[in-house]
Amino acid sequence: MAGHNTLLDAQSAQRLQSWRNLPSPAFRPVLDDARFVIVDVETSGLNPNRDQLIAIGAVAVQDARIGVQDSFEVILRQDNVSGKDNILVHGIGDAAQAGGTPPAEGLLCFLEYLGKDPLVAFHVKFDETAIRRALRKYLKLNFKHDWLDLAYLMPALYPEQAGECRTLDDWMQCFGIRNAARHNALADALATAELLLIAFNKARRSGIEQLSGLQELEKAQRWVNWAR
Repeated sequence: MAGHNTLLDAQSAQRLQSWRNLPSPAFRPVLDDARFVIVDVETSGLNPNRDQLIAIGAVAVQDARIGVQDSFEVILRQDNVSGKDNILVHGIGDAAQAGGTPPAEGLLCFLEYLGKDPLVAFHVKFDETAIRRALRKYLKLNFKHDWLDLAYLMPALYPEQAGECRTLDDWMQCFGIRNAARHNALADALATAELLLIAFNKARRSGIEQLSGLQELEKAQRWVNWAR
């Protein structure tokens, strides 16, 4: 286990080990009881396999309610700040990037906030890849976690809207979700959390009460998309 912590001081290594030792949530968490962490990231570009993770925003949904007080936001310090065009997208300027939280500390804080609860995002692959790369780079952690992808779940639950709704903005407009700070990680996470509650309500009406049921729907929708 020591090999995972070679870049960390003793206190940080202990914090990481404490996170590793946390028990996993219930095998089949019930939607109305479980805590879900909705996450959004900002990066230095559009390729999560290459570009740097700049910011993480997250908010929890617990007992089918958005916990505004149960939220998380961090800007990770960048040795090389991103380009002007990129800054125009997320609004995190040179000073904020250069003066951000040291990456290892920011990522440890994110893990401690997350615990072992399932993660939710819209187009998981982007967020997951960016987070996994950063955790591997700064904490030497091979991050494997349960995710739920609303980009597939929403079309599965609302097939009648799927033809016109492809992006997060499309779904937000469809259900009247407002976001005054688009491309701010925390604001986008909050908007995605509202979308998750809409998905929960439809799932209950369809007789789905557990995370496993939503994961099965997501998997089926992926096959539908692949077959087209």
